[in-house]
Amino acid sequence: MDFTGEERIAAPRDMVWAALNDPDIMRGCIPGCQSIERLSPDTFEATIRVKFSLLSATFHGLLTLANVDAPRSYTLSAEGKGGLAGFARGAADVVLEERGGETILHYRARAELGGKLAQLGARLLDSTSQRLAEGFFSDFNAAVVAKMTAD
Repeated sequence: MDFTGEERIAAPRDMVWAALNDPDIMRGCIPGCQSIERLSPDTFEATIRVKFSLLSATFHGLLTLANVDAPRSYTLSAEGKGGLAGFARGAADVVLEERGGETILHYRARAELGGKLAQLGARLLDSTSQRLAEGFFSDFNAAVVAKMTAD
């Protein structure tokens, strides 16, 4: 599964970058995120519950940052195990483009599912993954703008 998109955020790039690296903000924006903890400057441990149609799964895994070019871009890789449901792994290239007082967040993501999840069918998995990504970036946008307004 591959998908791309962008989100226009009414905040400066430095603030968006800081939010992308803040576990508290990420916890509130990742759909189904039950916990996220920073293990090192470039590694997080997370527990995320995802519902795919009739099947729900709780994934435990690691999120790793690579190709970091602060505050412009990074690659976020994830790998999680969901017990009997299977596994999920993927990566997202995130690029922050400063445009006036706004930031355009561009993303290109790819994901792979295995086990029972892979048996659900590509169309269902693609639509669910796209919905989760859009939900994250919409919630992230709102969280950044709220933080900027509060500061």
